[in-house]
Amino acid sequence: MMQIDTAMSFVRVHKTVGVKVGQVQVGGGAPIVVQSMTLTDTADARATAAQCIELAEAGSDMVRVTVNLPEAASAVSEIKQRMQDAGCQAPLIGDFHYNGHLLLTKCPACARALDKYRINPGNVGTGRRRDEQFATICKVAVDNGKPVRIGVNGGSLNQDLVVAKMQENTDRDLGRTSEEVINECMVLSAVESTSLAIESGLRKDQIIISCKTSRPRDLIVVYRALAKETDQPLHLGLTEAGMGTKGLVWSASAMGVLLAEGIGDTIRMSLTPRPGGDRREEVYAACELLQALGLRSFSPSVTACPGCGRTTSTTFQELAERIEGYVRDKMPEWKTKYEGVETMTLAVMGCVVNGPGESKAANIGISLPGTGEAPNCPIYVDGRHVTTLRGGYEELAAAFQRLVEEYVESKYTRR
Repeated sequence: MMQIDTAMSFVRVHKTVGVKVGQVQVGGGAPIVVQSMTLTDTADARATAAQCIELAEAGSDMVRVTVNLPEAASAVSEIKQRMQDAGCQAPLIGDFHYNGHLLLTKCPACARALDKYRINPGNVGTGRRRDEQFATICKVAVDNGKPVRIGVNGGSLNQDLVVAKMQENTDRDLGRTSEEVINECMVLSAVESTSLAIESGLRKDQIIISCKTSRPRDLIVVYRALAKETDQPLHLGLTEAGMGTKGLVWSASAMGVLLAEGIGDTIRMSLTPRPGGDRREEVYAACELLQALGLRSFSPSVTACPGCGRTTSTTFQELAERIEGYVRDKMPEWKTKYEGVETMTLAVMGCVVNGPGESKAANIGISLPGTGEAPNCPIYVDGRHVTTLRGGYEELAAAFQRLVEEYVESKYTRR
């Protein structure tokens, strides 16, 4: 008889040191941390703080801002203060390229206000100045007791290292592809930069590493290699995932593999938003990935069938969308009032084939009638049929939403 192992376990095979970023721990066995990045002009402190707060409320454990100009550096303290005044405790991270050594030394208030500095070792200078300027940022971090992320990007690698490795590949006739050489250079850059950071005074428990590329297969190869070379916490993410479906699929395909292998301590979904789009989408996507893998729970999940010829009415689609929006809007309030509500499951199903079964499997579910079925909508709560709803869409939606509210209040109220 065929035996099926039903246990699904994501063992954290990559054992890492823990790094404290504000009040959030990254690595060291802590839950995987979600982070995001603002899309505002950092010099606009009001708008940037507002977006930081929005991202945090959406589920982002940490928020990063670009610090590229003196005006941006000068605004950081106000951004941090506005976040704290609003009760937002998410750590604030500064993203530095090219001139971080200048901005951090000339604006000490910025250095103090940030909870972590992101350094791209490929963008800190050239030649002999590179190590000196990298070390300057590390020393500012040491003086202020701040952690850093050494963030290597495939598109902005140390070109001296790349040229040397490409030449070695040719001279020794190693037969490696340019992608393989680039991947090796990314890991080397991260490891060598970590050593320099430690030489500059940073402790191992103040350093997080990332090696980002825009190609999923390369990301998997690089992080597998990186996990063998270091026990520092690793930040996962494609450098540029892209827009919409492409960005979601490419990010999830790469990070899902690595997370399932126990590699990764913090993640970001670097999605390109539509013009005027909602930056929170990258946070929702990252949270859904971790929740799909059973690694964390952020918000009640809504199961809905994809639809077929049995579901020619759009009612189940409209109701599923409405309930998802309702849950998302309520979560900032719910998570402060109700313990464990993020683990709740809901089902909005469209016909009799899987409707009753999926609805019974959820904490609360509704099975809508398919084409030609009787106009009845049985409701199941924790596997039991408790009532049957009838009527038009608005009546059904309002009644089901009330049932969800009642369930949350009765089951998850803090004792």
